[in-house]
Amino acid sequence: MLIFAMILGIVSDGISKRWTHLRKGKSEIIESNHILILGWSNKLGPLLKQLAIANKSLGGGTIVILAEREKEEMEIDIAKLEFDLMGTMVVCRSGSPLILADLKKVSVSKARAIIVLAFDENPDQSDARALRVVLSLTGVKEALNGHVVVEISDLDNEPLVKLVGGDLIETVVAHDVIGRLMIQCALQPELAQIWEDILGFENAEFYIRRLPQLDGMRFIDVLISFPDAVPCGVIDASEHGEIILNPSDDYVLKEDDEVLVLAEDDDSYAPGPMPKVSVGVCPSRSNPPKFPEKVLFVVGVLEDWLPPGSELWMFNDVPVKERQKKLIDAGLDILGLVHIKLVHREGNAVIRRHLENLPVETFDSILILADEFLEHSIVHSDSRCLATLLLIRDIQSKRIPDK
Repeated sequence: MLIFAMILGIVSDGISKRWTHLRKGKSEIIESNHILILGWSNKLGPLLKQLAIANKSLGGGTIVILAEREKEEMEIDIAKLEFDLMGTMVVCRSGSPLILADLKKVSVSKARAIIVLAFDENPDQSDARALRVVLSLTGVKEALNGHVVVEISDLDNEPLVKLVGGDLIETVVAHDVIGRLMIQCALQPELAQIWEDILGFENAEFYIRRLPQLDGMRFIDVLISFPDAVPCGVIDASEHGEIILNPSDDYVLKEDDEVLVLAEDDDSYAPGPMPKVSVGVCPSRSNPPKFPEKVLFVVGVLEDWLPPGSELWMFNDVPVKERQKKLIDAGLDILGLVHIKLVHREGNAVIRRHLENLPVETFDSILILADEFLEHSIVHSDSRCLATLLLIRDIQSKRIPDK
């Protein structure tokens, strides 16, 4: 019995130590293709939220955090964030990013992305620590598979960190980026909302992808090859990965070039077949035509540009029969119109009750032309056009309150 009790005590003590080891986050993880975050700062909450949204299309993922804090404390702080991780699992480990054994514990060589956070301390001290972390990463025997992003606190320290990390890392100077964004937002009203949409994963964001089927295509053709994305630039492989935003239309994509697009998600876009574009003839006039030539000019252009089944409503105080005769005498073949159908309405464009008989809220576009009988008086003609515009806007606002 004594020997049995001793063995039981040894086993119980071993299990207890092992449980304490696991609870304190000292064990090695077995994850791969995960996102590894080195360090802890007040930016971690928003970072986790955006990564969870990015992983949503993949059905979730794994984020591993290595920081010099107790595992239980980190898990409690993450639980306090109170947002949906949408299937993403967060694993915390206690350790130092400066120690190779701790980096091995979080499978640093198998991570698909590594993020080095700046520490909440003096900028120079924080960057010095980031430099040491980069040195530790370069010392990992197994080759790193993931892209490394390092947050720098001081712009002056960026060249040194890049010198040590080389092509392995990419640096982000948070304060410099935020300052530039604030200046742009101050100079361009409503730009803040655009940046918020683009820089987060809730709406459309930037993606870079290698698409071999686009090799040899001109960029002007690439622009119309994506029904669900907007091509914005090219990563030129021949120029050591130089980013070319809005390249010339004649730029030809080469082998290993990558395309920068703005899309809803990384799996929501793909190049499709080249769309067929019907080329119409746009009439060219050196001098502005007079009525009815002016109306004839508009009808001709719309006939070439609009899709079949379109309607062109003509509203003025000229009697319909007289109006049709003027158009025919000016050379318009009414029966030869293929894309548009003429709809005639008679009335005075500056009388509200006449305009209210029109479905002005349903039109895609409204053209207000100067009256031929008032062309001798520019002020009178412009005043009449302005009155018509104000009346139409008021009618639209009452019929469509949210516009």
